[in-house]
Parts: sequence; structure tokens; C-alpha cells
Amino acid sequence: MTALAPGLQAFFTDRLIGQRAASPNTIAAYRHSFRLLLSFASDRLGTPPSKLDIAMLDAPLIAAFLDHLEHDRHNTTATRNNRLAAIHSLFTYLALHHPEHAAGIQRVLAIPQKRTARTPVTYLTEPEVDALLAAPDKNTWTGRRDHAMFALTIQTGLRISELTALDCQDITLGTGANVHSIGKGRKTRRTPLIPTIRTILKAWLSERAGAPDDPLFPTSTGARLSRDAIEHRLAHHLQTAASNCPSIKAKHITMHTLRHTAAMRLLLAGNDIVVIALWLGHEQITTTQIYLHADMTHKQEAIDRTQPINAKPGRYQPTDTLLAFLQAL
Repeated sequence: MTALAPGLQAFFTDRLIGQRAASPNTIAAYRHSFRLLLSFASDRLGTPPSKLDIAMLDAPLIAAFLDHLEHDRHNTTATRNNRLAAIHSLFTYLALHHPEHAAGIQRVLAIPQKRTARTPVTYLTEPEVDALLAAPDKNTWTGRRDHAMFALTIQTGLRISELTALDCQDITLGTGANVHSIGKGRKTRRTPLIPTIRTILKAWLSERAGAPDDPLFPTSTGARLSRDAIEHRLAHHLQTAASNCPSIKAKHITMHTLRHTAAMRLLLAGNDIVVIALWLGHEQITTTQIYLHADMTHKQEAIDRTQPINAKPGRYQPTDTLLAFLQAL
């Protein structure tokens, strides 16, 4: 067995699980990245994955793998960058334990992230929110569950991973009603609940009648809903909602769109961007600033507060022949 196999195993057990206490989602994402990389390297080099050495995963091969992701697997640039981040994390760990491969490892670590064009944030308007919440059939158990689940997400902005992890005991309905969640980096936060959501959850918990550590939003058999199951339920109800609100058809809507919707509702209500960052559990405020770019209302208000510029139109006239040449290029 080469140094790569035990090094990769130690990276998961020692670094990710033992030292960083990485979440199951992080481990699953890293695992999938390295399965793709090892399969690609094995096919290209004709060597079984267990016999691959660190030196074989050189910078040209990693670069070819990244091209393979984009052109053959049709992954987005963001996905390509996520795979590269996992590779960088592994090679940073290998550099500490295998200095004999330092030169090759540094060349891999020098492969840059690819810049991406940031697309505008998609969120639901108030009529679209009303149409979605009216879509579930409240005469059925699953309809009442889905209605409570979507209403909670739109008000709190929980991530789908946080939503699936909720237990019945995570909801506090007394004084200072709130929902307790564990987000990225094991960060815990409590998000206040408005009276309407408190009423919906009170009725749902009464019907749910689960133990404190039972999932808040279970399947019909009592198991915890998966991410795919929740997205499937959302897509199902969006079809119904679109018949009453056609603007929904023009948007690509996922559960993360509901998180964006919660942020935009807070922004449009006049809340400071720092408050919204704390509400969403963002570690850096720069992450929250995307919502400022999504809303034209704030930009128009900024323009309205400025004084008109008393400037006369004119053209730049270069004073030198060389500058004139450059200007004409």
C-alpha cells in the first residue's frame, strides 16, 4: 500500500473527524470529491485506487480532473471550486506528514479557484409566498406538515440541513418563542418566532404528538425527512402554487430560495444587514451583502438621497499623440 491510501484515511479519521469534528454533510461532500478524483486518476493512469501514490496526483492530473468535471460531467464552476477546496485541504494535511512530496504538493496547492459570475439572488415576493403556503392541502396530514415546514423556513431562513435536523424539543412556544438550530461549523442559534408561526407550530406539535427527541417533520412512517424528500415536496407544491401565481414558473425555486426569501423580507422591513447576518447564522457579513445587490429599492433610495451633479457633458481630449493612440485602441 502506498502513502496516499493511509494518508487519505488519516485525513478523514484524524483531521476531519478527530480534530475538526466536521459535520456529516462536510464528510459526505469530501468523500464524494475523492471518489471522483480517485476514479478519474485510476482510469487515466491504469492503476487501482489503492495503489495510487501521492506523486501520481500531480498538478497536471489535478488540472485535468477539474477540466473533466466541467466539460465531461458538466459541473458548474462553483462545484469545480468545491472539489478543488477538498483537494487543497487534503494536500495541506499531506504536506505536514510527507515532506518528501513537498514540491509536488505545493504545485497542487498553487492551482487557483476559478472566478465565477455571481448570479442575482432568487427570492419569492409576498404574493408568491402566499401562493406557496396555500398550496398544501390542509385536509391531509402531509399537507399540514408541509405547510408548517414551509412557513417556518420562510420566517426563520433555516438551511435545509438545519430543518431536517430539527427535533420536537427544538421548538419553544412559551415566552420568547423560538426555534433552536445547529448550523454550519456546529454553531447554534435561536431564532425568534412570530405569533402566526407560533400558532401554526403549536397546532402541528399537538397533532405530531412526538417525543422530545423525535423529528419535528417526519415521514408518514415516523422517520426523519431527507433533503431530497423535502425538495420533492416543495417541487410538488410549487406546481399547484404556479397555477394561482404564474410568476413562480419563471423562477428556479429550491428550499434555499426560501432562505433567501426570509433574508429579503427582513431587508425590505428595514433591518440592518448585521442583524440579518446574525439571523441567518452567517459567519461573515460579506456573505449577507448579496441581498443588498438583489433589491433595487435600496439602490433607488440611495440615489434619491444624493444631490444632482452639476456637471456639463464633454469628451476627453488627449494632449499627446501617444495618449491619442492608446485612446483609439
